[in-house]
Amino acid sequence: MSYKKLLPATVAASLLAGASSAMAEPEISANVALTSDYRFRGISQSNEDIALQGGFDLAFDSGIYIGTWGSTVDFDSNDGFDGSLELDYYVGWSMETESGVGVDVGYLYYDYPGDEGAEGDYQEVYGSVSFWDVTLGMAYSDDYYGETEKFFYYYGDYSLGLGENLSLDFHVGYNDLDEDGGFLATDEGSYIDYSVGLTYSFLAVDWSLAYVGTDLDEEDVFGTEWGDDTVVFTVSKSM
Repeated sequence: MSYKKLLPATVAASLLAGASSAMAEPEISANVALTSDYRFRGISQSNEDIALQGGFDLAFDSGIYIGTWGSTVDFDSNDGFDGSLELDYYVGWSMETESGVGVDVGYLYYDYPGDEGAEGDYQEVYGSVSFWDVTLGMAYSDDYYGETEKFFYYYGDYSLGLGENLSLDFHVGYNDLDEDGGFLATDEGSYIDYSVGLTYSFLAVDWSLAYVGTDLDEEDVFGTEWGDDTVVFTVSKSM
């Protein structure tokens, strides 16, 4: 087993052991979603098709949290990345000051257990600061998806409440790839992803409609429309 596969389990186990000995019983939450297209940083992970997603979290009073999340994926058997599942494991710490400023830092491991002949798994560290309705954050990977070396991600989110159960959400992200295009089909060194969405909570379910896209050309994404602008519909439930 590789070091990269051992690391997330080791980190999670050690932090969980320390958290359990020092804190009360954690709060447990879960989520499930069905989306018309799983878009990650603007690019389709489900071959522009429906994806089923879900996860659960343990949150401690100290701000430490541990969780896992999964989604069906479909990369159309591109260069050996032919798995049908993504599993994410993460551990982090978050807090909010009395003035409403929030901080969130953590470690995230992406696992693609069905890949054959390719190494899709990778790890990231991340951090963000939120104030008012704005979140500014970044993520860093020392060896990004497909063993494509260093990667930096910078993003900003803004959520505007339009009523008791309705919000308008904006997102923009800057993807800084390593030289020679990273995981892209061309030598494009960076790209921007963006989205604008409406989320309405009704019958204890969140209904979201988002316009999602990137500034990539089809040739950058292996001649596909995975990075083209599209409308994504998602139904999600938190428990």
